[in-house]
Amino acid sequence: MKQLLLDISSPRPPTLENFIPGHNFELLQTLKNTLINQSLERFIYVWGNSGCGKSHLLQAVAEAFVQQQLKAIYVSCEINSEFAFDAASLRCMAIDNVERLGAAAQIRLFNFYNQVREEGDALFLVSGEVSPARLSLRQDLVTRLAWGLVYQVHELNDEEKREAMKNHAISCGFELPYEICDYLLQHEQRNLPALIRVVDALDRYSLTKQRPITLPLLRELLQVAL
Repeated sequence: MKQLLLDISSPRPPTLENFIPGHNFELLQTLKNTLINQSLERFIYVWGNSGCGKSHLLQAVAEAFVQQQLKAIYVSCEINSEFAFDAASLRCMAIDNVERLGAAAQIRLFNFYNQVREEGDALFLVSGEVSPARLSLRQDLVTRLAWGLVYQVHELNDEEKREAMKNHAISCGFELPYEICDYLLQHEQRNLPALIRVVDALDRYSLTKQRPITLPLLRELLQVAL
């Protein structure tokens, strides 16, 4: 039972393969192309509401470069974030939550951006909650962030989340009733990674209990997990 509870609380490592694209197929394909040198675009800015999957994408891309034995960094920005990297040695820089930066950090990022453009050939991938034009940052930094490709990361709608949960269940070898998907969307965290973790835990719980996957079994699992 302890492991089942950990399954609900522990997110899976983000990868491009376990990112459900929805209306973000072009963005996902662009990022995949950067990993196989089919994209000449070095500067990409992505934006969207909290929970839409921005951090997932940035972490997944950085890790994918590392898996290819290439140097990459992922930074989740805070007001006192530091940017003291050697641009020439990096192949990927993933800078998350750029809108959080304070004045001093914005200057450092601006200088780092110029260094990357002049001296490196790395991918510079940045995220924010709004489009570049709406960022409350230094204007010269905003201009740099808008130089390359800009994508909005669209959240999945409820029907896409239902299909994602059902397709995930099928890939695991079982059918997930629509009533369970609807219940999770109404009563649990609505972001897809959290929903998938509950589906996985429900699968293991049903095997442990040797009972079919039903709404009463889901309610029992969630009650135990409280």
